[in-house]
Amino acid sequence: MKVIHSEYKQRNMKIWNEVAPRYHKRWASVNKGPFQSTKKLIDLVKINKNNLVLDVACGTGVVTKQIQKRIGKLGYTVGIDTSTTAIKIAKKWNKKTKNLDFINTDAENFTFSKKFDVVTCQYALFFFPNSQKALKNMKNSLKKSGTIGISVHGSKENVPFFSSILDSATEHIPDYVPPGTPNLDRFGTKSALKIEVTKAGFSNIVVKEFIFNYNPGKFEDYWKNYIKYVAKPLKEKINALDYSKRKEFKNSVKEKTLQYTKKNGNIIFPWQVLILTGKNN
Repeated sequence: MKVIHSEYKQRNMKIWNEVAPRYHKRWASVNKGPFQSTKKLIDLVKINKNNLVLDVACGTGVVTKQIQKRIGKLGYTVGIDTSTTAIKIAKKWNKKTKNLDFINTDAENFTFSKKFDVVTCQYALFFFPNSQKALKNMKNSLKKSGTIGISVHGSKENVPFFSSILDSATEHIPDYVPPGTPNLDRFGTKSALKIEVTKAGFSNIVVKEFIFNYNPGKFEDYWKNYIKYVAKPLKEKINALDYSKRKEFKNSVKEKTLQYTKKNGNIIFPWQVLILTGKNN
């Protein structure tokens, strides 16, 4: 299992190093789609001035930037991520100050000598092969009665932006999802998320559901952007399909988007997001 996890992590890190710049430009930096939830997460964890805050799997530093607005000059923020490219973007995106650090490290293997008032983790828990280890790490980094805030995408039927393509892709490309990849849908319900975080020893858990809308344009825009932005290993698998198989794949995706397509041809996807808060009591 460790070997599979290690291979998955290496592969995932490589992909994130490749896609981080376009992920930041297309999504994170413009608060579109699921990133409308960033402010909700920050509001729910109730960051106070002078707080010490840890942003786990900080990516390109979007949540970190919002944290910095709340903590004042005497607070302190640390953002951690395994992707070196994402950390570089986060450093550029966030103003350089004495009370902000970005560290390149793994969520399952970090330790800090100081304890934090708040720990945040947006859209990453489902990526961790050993999510319990990561959550226990977060718990060990919190002060007594410190707060954790976690955002995840809802279950796949509630995030059709992903499932419209993923369901068709796995049908037409059998090895589209490589072996050892954790089920990225596994915390997509309120109960599954709550159970996982309770298991790690957190209490006072509340899970809130939000539905955001996202318009990727018309179907051709949605499809072209998928082909354009998809990570290199997946692009190679799509390119390996012969013309008729690729056409079949595209038509299958189109069919799934029809129920979300308006009369003017624009697709409006609902996007479910779950935000959990809990305490280290």
